[in-house]
Amino acid sequence: MAVQSDEPATLAAAKADALEFLGAKRRLEGWQKPLFFWVSVTFTLFHILILNLYPIDAVLYRAIHLAWGTVIGLAYFSLRPGSAEVGVPWYDWVLMAGAIACAVYIGINLEGLQFRAGALYTPGDFVIGVIGTALVFEFARRTAGLALTLVAGLFLLYGFVGPWMPGVLYHKGYATGFLLTYIFSDQGIFGQTLAVSSTFIIMFTAFAAFLTVSKAGDYFNNLAVALVGWARGGPAKAAVVSGILFGSISGSSVANVVASGSVTIPMMRRVGYDRSTAGAIEATSSTGGQITPPVMGAGAFIMAEVTGIPYADIAFAAVIPCLLFYVACYAHCDLHAVRSGLRGLPRAELPRLPPMVLRIYLLAPIAVLIWLFVAGYSGFRAAAVGILACILVSWFTRATRMGPRAIVGALDLAAKDAVQLVAVCAAAGVIVGIVALTGIGGRFSQLVLAIAGQNQLLAMAFTMVIVIILGMGMPTTAAYAISAAVVAPGLIKLGVPTLVAHMFIFYYAVLSAITPPVAVASFAAAGMAQADPWRTSLIAVRLGLATFIVPFMFFYSPLLLGQGAALAVAHVFVSAAMGVVFMACATEGWLNGPLRWPLRVALFVAALLLIVPEGYTDVAGLVIGALVWLWQRKVHGRRPGDRVPTATVSA
Repeated sequence: MAVQSDEPATLAAAKADALEFLGAKRRLEGWQKPLFFWVSVTFTLFHILILNLYPIDAVLYRAIHLAWGTVIGLAYFSLRPGSAEVGVPWYDWVLMAGAIACAVYIGINLEGLQFRAGALYTPGDFVIGVIGTALVFEFARRTAGLALTLVAGLFLLYGFVGPWMPGVLYHKGYATGFLLTYIFSDQGIFGQTLAVSSTFIIMFTAFAAFLTVSKAGDYFNNLAVALVGWARGGPAKAAVVSGILFGSISGSSVANVVASGSVTIPMMRRVGYDRSTAGAIEATSSTGGQITPPVMGAGAFIMAEVTGIPYADIAFAAVIPCLLFYVACYAHCDLHAVRSGLRGLPRAELPRLPPMVLRIYLLAPIAVLIWLFVAGYSGFRAAAVGILACILVSWFTRATRMGPRAIVGALDLAAKDAVQLVAVCAAAGVIVGIVALTGIGGRFSQLVLAIAGQNQLLAMAFTMVIVIILGMGMPTTAAYAISAAVVAPGLIKLGVPTLVAHMFIFYYAVLSAITPPVAVASFAAAGMAQADPWRTSLIAVRLGLATFIVPFMFFYSPLLLGQGAALAVAHVFVSAAMGVVFMACATEGWLNGPLRWPLRVALFVAALLLIVPEGYTDVAGLVIGALVWLWQRKVHGRRPGDRVPTATVSA
């Protein structure tokens, strides 16, 4: 039997919008509904055709991408959060016309704009710069929330007030016309971040949409439940496995929470998990999806563009940190279950595994994507072939067959899912442009160096705090893009390898989704579980505690990023995996029985020693861990969890 959500997909999508976009979705009726449906469909189709068959000038392409995305965003998102508007009001039609006018102006004056870029500007350039930049801010505010808009606004303001700023913040200042035309060019808004949005992000969003419509997402959830739903704490373990499978193709913590949490949270509650713990497990496992290859969060594509490192290499480097993340999550779920006497669901109520195995072909698009990456194909071409694979495998079963209506629906879904990321990348372009123009990135790097005093560890700790703070209340992509522009250069000047510096920043940008006081993934899961958001966030941090340490470990040794000989990489992975399991035992207070505080501290130290990728620390950690385990065996005998009666299963 297949496990299905108790709520329709449209309701789940509405919840995701309310929790993630921080704005109010507008309801369209009458002639407006089909109009903007087809605007969304053609938006996705345009990108697929241009990227794979009919290339055009890059700046013009990005201008069309931004204008079209802005039109969709203004159509579907209300002016005021919390409002419940029906239909597009007159002022949004005016704003849409402004967005289209900007793209038309760029298309007509493309050659002149490219000739004048960064040096001269005309009155027309200035007017379009003002209108276009203002629209980007409004687009970002509606779809991505106020936090990113305020940060981008502060950077833009800094471009004007630099001559009056003290110390490292001083710069000579720029004329208003020059500054705004510079920002509304390929040096700012149409630069690296929007280049990623208009290529990799839109294509992989489309790929994820086709996987969803082809029912692969449901298959991932059902497969996870069939594999581990019967084990102790089975629904929680299913959430972890689902996070690996579904999270890999979603790239959004909140989307993962809504998609899998609608199934796993009620099941966790049914076998005895309290509301906050159920929400925290779902939030943590869903957040890990953004560091799960082959399709990671959108920030990973920006990383490839900024660093020049091939995306396939970045995805490969993320494999071990991702596995450690989920080993820790799984261990926490198992320990919590045995400590609390929780069991799994009756096998009769789970999806039958043999039929699930027969439908393993639904994983073919993921396999095709990985193969194309390894073969050296560009990311967006690999995604295009993956989309074709989704359509083909859907025809193997009548229930999943994608006809013209389903294909058009997937194109529409892709556009709506991409809207926030278009806005985020455009707003991040403002920040990147100001950083490049004023040189604040280099001076901030000097500040980091001065504070750290050439101490790399202190600099990394400082970076961690900055990234987590930036990630509070804004999407991971924006937090990473800002931090990469401002903080990464300082780390690299300290001698931190480029890949390590950027992966470190990206990792904490992802973890900010479960870090209080503003933890969007934890809050989303708490809302679905009807739990206290603050308590859910704190439990999520405890579940993910080991993963907060892992970035420091691959800072000490790139072996944890797969950078080295295969045998050495395998060694550090095994020792680090043992370390995160010991850390889970220490934080849960259980190893073959309840752990007293002195033993928890000892086991925590053993965990740290095992996670540090050095031979002598591994031996020390293993010895301490073995001594604690032997003591627990002596005190408690057989594992008490084996003697815990089956938990009562209630609705």
